[in-house]
Amino acid sequence: MSDIVDAGKRLLLGRPVRSDGLGHTLLPKRIALPIFASDALSSVAYAPDEILLTLALAGIAATALSPWVGLGVVLVLVTVVLSYRQNVHAYPSGGGDYEIATENLGKTSGLTVASALLVDYVLTVAVSISSGAQYAATAFPALRGHETLLAVGLVVLLTLVNLRGVKESGRLFAVPVYLFMIAVGATAITGFVQYVTGTLGRAESAAYEVVPSAAYEQGLVGVAGAFLVARAFASGCAALTGVEAISNGVPAFRPPKSRNAAATLAMLGAISAFMLGSILLLAIATGATYVEDPARDLLIDGHAPVGYVQVPVLSQLAHTVFASFPPMFYLISAATGLILVLAANTAFNGFPVLGSILAKDGYLPRQLHTRGDRLAFSNGIISLAVGAIVLIVAFDAQVTRLIQLYIVGVFVSFTLSQLGMVRHWTSALRLAYDPRVRSRMKRSRAVNIVGFGLTATVLVVVLLTKFLHGAWIAILAMAVAFFVMRKIRRHYDAVAAELELDADVDTERALPSRVHAIVLVSKIHKPVMRAIAYARATRPSTLEAVTVAVDQEDSAALVERWESLGLPVTLRVLDSPFREITRPVLSYVRSIRRESPRDLVVVYIPEYVVGHWWEQLLHNQSALRLKGRLLFTPGVVVASVPWRLASSVAGASPDAQLYPPKGPTS
Repeated sequence: MSDIVDAGKRLLLGRPVRSDGLGHTLLPKRIALPIFASDALSSVAYAPDEILLTLALAGIAATALSPWVGLGVVLVLVTVVLSYRQNVHAYPSGGGDYEIATENLGKTSGLTVASALLVDYVLTVAVSISSGAQYAATAFPALRGHETLLAVGLVVLLTLVNLRGVKESGRLFAVPVYLFMIAVGATAITGFVQYVTGTLGRAESAAYEVVPSAAYEQGLVGVAGAFLVARAFASGCAALTGVEAISNGVPAFRPPKSRNAAATLAMLGAISAFMLGSILLLAIATGATYVEDPARDLLIDGHAPVGYVQVPVLSQLAHTVFASFPPMFYLISAATGLILVLAANTAFNGFPVLGSILAKDGYLPRQLHTRGDRLAFSNGIISLAVGAIVLIVAFDAQVTRLIQLYIVGVFVSFTLSQLGMVRHWTSALRLAYDPRVRSRMKRSRAVNIVGFGLTATVLVVVLLTKFLHGAWIAILAMAVAFFVMRKIRRHYDAVAAELELDADVDTERALPSRVHAIVLVSKIHKPVMRAIAYARATRPSTLEAVTVAVDQEDSAALVERWESLGLPVTLRVLDSPFREITRPVLSYVRSIRRESPRDLVVVYIPEYVVGHWWEQLLHNQSALRLKGRLLFTPGVVVASVPWRLASSVAGASPDAQLYPPKGPTS
């Protein structure tokens, strides 16, 4: 059965890649741009819609402000891009906003940024895929009413592609992303030429009268009008999502990593600003409208429209500009639908990397830190897909409903990141004496101060204008993520303290060497010492400890400490080029059986005994997989050596453990 599963996995994901092949997965700028910038680039497909939709609540006259709202969004975009170009040079390790906030503002701020980004990445996938499904339904009417099912299928497909590896997914996605850029650029340039020459037509929706909402019958006047403009600006700021993904993905770039990442950021900013501004200007020039409910908000000759199907603004512009060449309209619609689906790929690259860093720091389950056999963070990719599918189903793949939850998280990370960089430069200035260096640092700090002011302002606007429209759900999700990560870290810290060796380890290796066995070692702590003691007490003919070199640095450190402790047991290190634990151990055990078929091999596996079901998710996963395979190997006995964690011994006597936990056990 396992062979069938492995064959299916290889068919879907491809052959495993050795650890030393990681360098071949690094990305050139031409591939990195579609991978990391597709989210921000795709926002031009729905950010203008949201700006026009919001302003249309006050009538058609209010939509004339859309270019000015777009100009404000572009100003924030340019500032954030300039700021993040400095971030990738100062912090190229891939921690991005989380690392900046943690180092300069403290762990609480860093965890706040992490929770905000995790939630925003899930929303990015849900919004992008849902928007892509709606575009597909526009192009193919047979899909209408099935957008949710289509969106779920697209998430599954995107997950499988990303599980094959970053570079493979980048090559696949590069063509549609560049096709989208060319299509939007052609629409903008052709439309402007037609406008200048007086041949630009009117959009189909321009024939309809927009009915203002009851609260805005007087137009954009008073506090209500200002609030509506601010709300439109907040929706348009969705165009900034995805910028932070490049700072998290610096390690995936080819050397020089920071320079290439900064260049990609500059390209992203220039292209996004041009696209957003062009679409809003052409929308005004063609009279294109976009409303929440056409049957309620539009009139023609004093009556509600009959049979009118509203399509996104970009599709309206393509239909108007290329009225004499319909194939171009279908090409732009197809490219837009594809880019909206592929925009989710930005999150599929950002979420797993951030999850890996958080898992390494102990805030998420450690399984998220491990790369799969295709060198992708498989567990993070699958976790992101599950979260996005839950949101898509819960909100019925409706972009207008989902986008109200959107961008809150990313502007939390923007704001704290900018404040962290201000402190970074302030601290660096205290140690810099070269006038040229100090001058450069002061300029950098000034950029980050402006960035902090703008992003903090946008964050306040977003919270004020979107809180009651659904943003509270995103804030609640961020709070839950923050609380869960804090609890996981506290659990891991408590377990580490409980398992730490005492200063005098002689009593922990006091039994005489009369045992033959294989003791599996992942770390040198009390559970391993107990396993060695038990193995020696059984008096086998030989005894050796075995560890698997999944990470060379960790393995070298383990060997060094083993030798420094002077343990009377030989430590054997098994190589694992594909970062597996189970297969190398099985191969080694079977080689012993082949050499001495009559011998009995006893494998001692230290294992935690936990007191809560959720702790089982955080421990013993590798041990469970290994036991399952060893139990079916002839001539092999598996001995689980239990170590009861403090959570499992409540009410028990301290004598229940060979080494009782420190402190009270009640």
